[in-house]
Amino acid sequence: MAVSENLSEPGDARGGRLPDPRAVLTLLKPVTWFPPMWAYFCGVVSTGAAFGAHWEQILLGVLLAGPLVCGMSQAANDWCDRHVDAINEPHRPIPSGRVPGRWGLWIALVWTALSLALGWALGPWAFGATALAVLAAWAYSAEPIRLKRNGWWSAGVCGLSYETLPWITGAAVVTAAAPDPKIFAIAILYGLGAHGIMTLNDFKSVEGDVRFGLGSLPARLGVARAARVACWAMAVPQAVVVALLWLWDTPWNAAIVAVLLLGQLALMRRLMTDPKALAPWFNGTGVVLYVLGMLTSACALHLIGRG
Repeated sequence: MAVSENLSEPGDARGGRLPDPRAVLTLLKPVTWFPPMWAYFCGVVSTGAAFGAHWEQILLGVLLAGPLVCGMSQAANDWCDRHVDAINEPHRPIPSGRVPGRWGLWIALVWTALSLALGWALGPWAFGATALAVLAAWAYSAEPIRLKRNGWWSAGVCGLSYETLPWITGAAVVTAAAPDPKIFAIAILYGLGAHGIMTLNDFKSVEGDVRFGLGSLPARLGVARAARVACWAMAVPQAVVVALLWLWDTPWNAAIVAVLLLGQLALMRRLMTDPKALAPWFNGTGVVLYVLGMLTSACALHLIGRG
């Protein structure tokens, strides 16, 4: 079947149907919401703010970071990638026809508007961060910018958007002020480390990326070299976090992050034996250790702020 025959294009006869609600949820990819939600929560923890006094800002911020902004980015990406997905993953909602016609685009646009509205309601810090995240999401996927043509840029933008931006936003929203420079430093380091996580996510789409000229790192460098880059990208920022936490007189937190990093390094050795096949396994093991390190670092920042 030709690619164009397997897509829900505006002129497709299927375009008049309403999308299956389950397919819409699949389009928004709930499994991807966790990283920005977790990062927002880490931002709140890092300030030492009392949860009880800020529960509305925490709840709405988590909703904003995950189901709205991240969900919007997933819908936008699937709409812009529908031709590539017809090769790599034809079962996805848009190429399979379960989200017909232009519904994928309309969902992305409505979720963009809802994200900006909730960001506005949470205050200037949240609105500014939401606007930046929305711009990054569309720049990542849509023409003419389409940052995902270059895996170096695309993985970096995703990492900073998934980890750094929500972390800083969570800290700023509950304090109504610019976060401490130490919070900025740790949030940026974990965002840089997420470059490696995003590179591993690209292993599943190498064939379509090559065919359509998308320069993901696995397509550019080959799977083995891209896996090595991903491992270094994850490990080096965490090593810097360990050093900073030690210098900031939180040795126990530094030790915990170091142990979690050593665990990731052990898992990375196995990953390198078959990176494409084992990337999903690493995402379920090594990335868990990575996010536990994020929370440990957030708790260290809390202790530093109290001191």
